[in-house]
Amino acid sequence: MSKNLVIVESPAKAKTISKYLGKDFDVLASYGHVRDLVPKEGAVDTENQFSMKYQVIERNEKHVKAIMRALKKADALYLATDPDREGEAISWHLIELLKERKALNSKAVHRVVFHEITKQAVQDAVANPRQLSGDLVGAQQARRALDYLVGFNLSPLLWKKVQRGLSAGRVQSPALRMIVERELEIEAFKAREYWSIEADVSKNEQPFVSRLVSYKGDKVEQFSFVDETAARDVERTILDAAQGQFDVVSVTKKQRRRNPAAPFTTSTLQQEASRKLGFNTQRTMRVAQRLYEGIELPGEGNVGLITYMRTDSVTLAASAVEEIRQVITERYGADNVPDEARAFKNKSKNAQEAHEAVRPTSVAYIPDEIRGSLDDDQYKLYSLIWKRTMACQMVPAVFDTVAIEMAAGPAEQGHRMRANGSVLVEPGFMAVYQEGKDDSKDDDTDRLLPEISEGDTIKLEALRPEQHFTEPPPRFTEASLVKTLEEYGIGRPSTYASIIATLKNREYVEMDGKRFLPTDISRIVIGFLTEHFTKYVDYDFTAKLEDDLDLVSLGEKAWVPVLEDFWQPFHELCEDKETSVTREQVAQARELGTDPKSGKPVTVRMGRYGPFVQIGTKDDEEKPKFAGLRPGQKMNDIDLETAMALFKLPRKLGETPDGLPVSASVGRFGPYVRYGDKYVSIRGGEDNNDDPYTIELPRALELIEAKKIEDANRIIQDFEEEGIQVLNGRYGPYITNKAKNARVPKDREPKSLTLEECQELLAAAPERGRRGKKKVAKKKAATSTSKKKAAKKKPAKKKARKKAKKKTARKTAKKKAAKKAKKKSG
Repeated sequence: MSKNLVIVESPAKAKTISKYLGKDFDVLASYGHVRDLVPKEGAVDTENQFSMKYQVIERNEKHVKAIMRALKKADALYLATDPDREGEAISWHLIELLKERKALNSKAVHRVVFHEITKQAVQDAVANPRQLSGDLVGAQQARRALDYLVGFNLSPLLWKKVQRGLSAGRVQSPALRMIVERELEIEAFKAREYWSIEADVSKNEQPFVSRLVSYKGDKVEQFSFVDETAARDVERTILDAAQGQFDVVSVTKKQRRRNPAAPFTTSTLQQEASRKLGFNTQRTMRVAQRLYEGIELPGEGNVGLITYMRTDSVTLAASAVEEIRQVITERYGADNVPDEARAFKNKSKNAQEAHEAVRPTSVAYIPDEIRGSLDDDQYKLYSLIWKRTMACQMVPAVFDTVAIEMAAGPAEQGHRMRANGSVLVEPGFMAVYQEGKDDSKDDDTDRLLPEISEGDTIKLEALRPEQHFTEPPPRFTEASLVKTLEEYGIGRPSTYASIIATLKNREYVEMDGKRFLPTDISRIVIGFLTEHFTKYVDYDFTAKLEDDLDLVSLGEKAWVPVLEDFWQPFHELCEDKETSVTREQVAQARELGTDPKSGKPVTVRMGRYGPFVQIGTKDDEEKPKFAGLRPGQKMNDIDLETAMALFKLPRKLGETPDGLPVSASVGRFGPYVRYGDKYVSIRGGEDNNDDPYTIELPRALELIEAKKIEDANRIIQDFEEEGIQVLNGRYGPYITNKAKNARVPKDREPKSLTLEECQELLAAAPERGRRGKKKVAKKKAATSTSKKKAAKKKPAKKKARKKAKKKTARKTAKKKAAKKAKKKSG
């Protein structure tokens, strides 16, 4: 019988740890978080010290029960969840849940923490347990509460003012603002022309390139020559002065050293995996998680290959450094090991020195030697981590650099050319690893120059004026966005993968290759938030809030006051904007011109169902005309001519075999084919190019026929005159009159229901709730005395009892209707 129960997050981690602890320990997985906030309004009680209402995550109930069964047989509980805020919170939630269910029974509870899954680390952690950290739990609760309060207040506002399905977030929205503002910068950018003068030259038949750096004694700047005329004048002047050769004025030789980069943190791992491997942040973290939890190695069982991958520290354990230096000596020679071990300083002010950088648990696991045990992604990422870790403890790379300055014509004319070159003479760490770049610009590395001395004559082969244009800032990649977020102190590296995933899932961004392209809806959302919630998408404000949360985790601030400072002004602003801002204001209408026929203004704007073009205004006597944008069209790119072409709809296509007119158009729910008074959606996709502007009659008839078959399978009964149908739905058969839905009783055959029975069941069914309307419960101000708090709770119970009565009444009505229906059919 196991005397000790150990809880970790995942079964893979459980499998690895089990073999290190022996038969006296039973290791089970919680499968992540066991509880979360109830997904509805009021889950965070802002008037009662931000107390939170939790519920068990349904899919994990069976795992909680398994833990409770195992705990009955154990003497002690060891919580070995991850060594961070989330891990601490998982342990805390589990303990709270076990207490609620009276499953602990005064058993000893220990918190154990390790940053790598190795025998030594796990056994040391179990031998030296600690108590749960209230500070870390408080910090996690504060983050969860903040994210909930922002999401549950801003998102419904976006649904109401812009369109349904949108979301806003404490970190998500500032990150999206960065992407949108970069796009606006690119659009506003005006390229400037400039010219440079380059020369192809040679010495003893060895060609190289030089550039004009001084003209008539003045330094050549980027915009010294702004058009071809100026560049051609310079070209003629230099050719006349040089007479086919340049004279070497000076040769400057230097030695340059380049030091290796620090070992990986979460964010630098995400950036480098994006640059070098093409992994997105989610893929990187998923693969790293697997390497951390353990991989099956022949003869060794499950082995954790890397240290914990959520870290902002660049520190390495002394024992790890010693092993790294030893393996460098064996594989690359002692001359590649510096006299003293390299120590890297954390740039992040909130980095926890007790944590380590992401590194292999043992660099003795050479990537190529264990490749057979890894899949492709695991091998690539492990190799990257292994190489970076090895490189960080190696000697610098050494380059010989040379700068050659040449005079074009007599020295007093002041025309100077320059050539730069650089040769790698000692690879050092670069033999193992070179850091990637987001936008690699041409540099002089490895540009070989011939042996040249002062006073030599260099042959001029050709002089070339080169045209250039300034370039806008590049769009963000995942790597550059992560880097910028970290530089601003917005969010934390462990959350970047989920933030980027949300931006993609909400269709706020599209990918242009590896770069983020904001969609029309993201521009509208950020326009609304920056105008009306300026402070809450401000980079400095978001970073300051992040710092406050870090202070909570360090025990230097209490979490409730942090939430209080945030909530009151934010809540008041949300309430104000709910009434003071109209959909019309948010739509960001842009006038394109005038309709040639009616003389009315033509605008493009965002609507509840997407972007559209409008002729006229709501103040006109005649109702405005609308046309949705075609797939791929952007609000910013639309001009008057393109907009007017959208009003060619509806297109008449012909008739059905029954003589009904068939047309194609676009409505509020998207493109459709109409026959008679019925509609069929046009759904363009990968398998077809259906489009209301190009669809022809044969294809329209196919869609109509498919819809008829679909409807025939869906409609069980149709009481057409009464407007009542019995339908097959996603969750089973139901009755509808368009205003209300009623379930078909389980003991009834839907086909046998009479009209009267359907009417009775509909009458007993609850009214449909109106979407978008929130019930605001007015609460009394919380008081500090326990008597008043107790008094407050009693009315809440009565309220709950009333709700329960209403629910029971509804159920009774349903049952009565069902019984009545049964009697009639009998």
